[in-house]
Amino acid sequence: MKTVLIIGGGFAGCAAAHQLSLLDGWDITLVEKAPFLGGGVKTHWHGGHPFTYGPRHFLTPDEKLFDYLHKIVPMRKCPEHEFLTYVEPDQQFYNFPIHKDDIVRMPNREQIESELRQITGAINARNLEEYWIGSVGESLYRKFVDGYTRKMWEVDDCKEIDDFAWSPKGVALKEGTRACWDEAISAYPIAPNGYDDYFEISTADTSVLLDTTIEEFDLENRRVLMKGDWYTYDLIVSTVSPDVIMDNSHGELPFKGRDFLKIVLPVEYAFPKDVYFVYDTSNEIFTRMVEYKKFTRHQSDSTFIGLEIPSKSNRLYPVPIKKHVAHAERYFADMPEGIISMGRAGSYKYIDIDDIIDQAMAMADQVKAGGLDHPVPLHGDWLRSVRAEIEDMPLDPAANG
Repeated sequence: MKTVLIIGGGFAGCAAAHQLSLLDGWDITLVEKAPFLGGGVKTHWHGGHPFTYGPRHFLTPDEKLFDYLHKIVPMRKCPEHEFLTYVEPDQQFYNFPIHKDDIVRMPNREQIESELRQITGAINARNLEEYWIGSVGESLYRKFVDGYTRKMWEVDDCKEIDDFAWSPKGVALKEGTRACWDEAISAYPIAPNGYDDYFEISTADTSVLLDTTIEEFDLENRRVLMKGDWYTYDLIVSTVSPDVIMDNSHGELPFKGRDFLKIVLPVEYAFPKDVYFVYDTSNEIFTRMVEYKKFTRHQSDSTFIGLEIPSKSNRLYPVPIKKHVAHAERYFADMPEGIISMGRAGSYKYIDIDDIIDQAMAMADQVKAGGLDHPVPLHGDWLRSVRAEIEDMPLDPAANG
C-alpha cells in the first residue's frame, strides 16, 4: 500500500482525495489547518442565511464535469444568471457583459458608437487595456473595466495586467439575452449546505487531520513534521502556494485577498429579478455585491448581501501578471519528484472549481500511469483539448500554460 499526503482541505484537496480514492493501493491522508473542510467554498450561516465567502457558483463549459459533481451534490442550473455594473458618472446600472442594447441609454452613446465602428480587434493585445480597447473601444473600456480592474487587482495601470484570459465574462460585447452565460453551465448546489456534502463524501476513504499545521517540510525526502513527529509519504499533493511548502526559497509569491462584509436587509429580495451580482466601478472600496438567495433559493422574508473588499488580510487570488507567473514557475521547476502542486493557489493560476476537478482527474490519471516528472498537472481548456493524449505530453515547465 502506497501512502499519499494531501496538503489543504479546500475544494482542490478534497477533489484530489476523491480521485486518488478511486485508484487501488493508496492510503490517503489529508491535513487541513482549519477546523473544517471546504476552505472558501464551505457554507456558513448569518442571520439565518447560508453563504460562502465569495459567490462559489459552479461554472463550466464541460458537461462531463457538471455531471461528475451533480451525481455527488445535486445541482440546480441557473441559466438566467445576470450581472449588473454600477457606473457612477452615468448614475446608471448596466448589464455585464457589456450589452449592446444598453448603449442607447449612455450619455456618450454617439462617441461609443463611433468607436465601435472603428475597433480593430484584440488578437494582438499585449495587456488587458489593449484587449478591451481593441474589443469595445476606449469609452466602454473606461466606463466598465478600467477602474474596476485597478481596484480589484490594486494596480495603478491596467497595462500591468498582461495575463488576462479570465477578464471577459463570456464575450466582450453581448447581444440578445442578458444572461451571462450562453456557452457555459452556471449552477449551484440544491442543498441548503451548498457543497458541504461533497467534502465529506470525497474524503470518506481518507484520514482527515483538521486543526493541524505542518511545522516543517522536507520535500526532497517527501517528509513533513506534524505535532512534533516526522511522517514520510510516497507522494505529496499540495494545494497551498508553492512558496509555503518550499520555505520561500525564491521569495514570497504575491496574492490578492478579500475582506467580506455581511449585510442582512429587511426585504425579500434587493436585486432585480435574475440579477445575482452587482459590480461597482467607482472609487468605493468594494468591488461587488452578491445576493446569495439568488444562488441558494433560501426562503426568508429578509435577504443576505455579501460585499467584497480588496484586502491584504488573506491570499485568495494569484496575480495575473506574467512576471509573477514566471516567479511561480521557478518554484515548480525546483520541486522534487513525487511532489504535485495543484489547485488555484498550488498552480498559481486564476482557475475555478471546474478546472480544479479536471486537474484532480488529470493528476489521478498520471499517478495511475506511473507518476509525474513535473509537479503541476496540466489544466483548463488546453487540458480538456488534449486529455486523450495526456500520458504522452512533454512535462516541461515551459509548456505549462
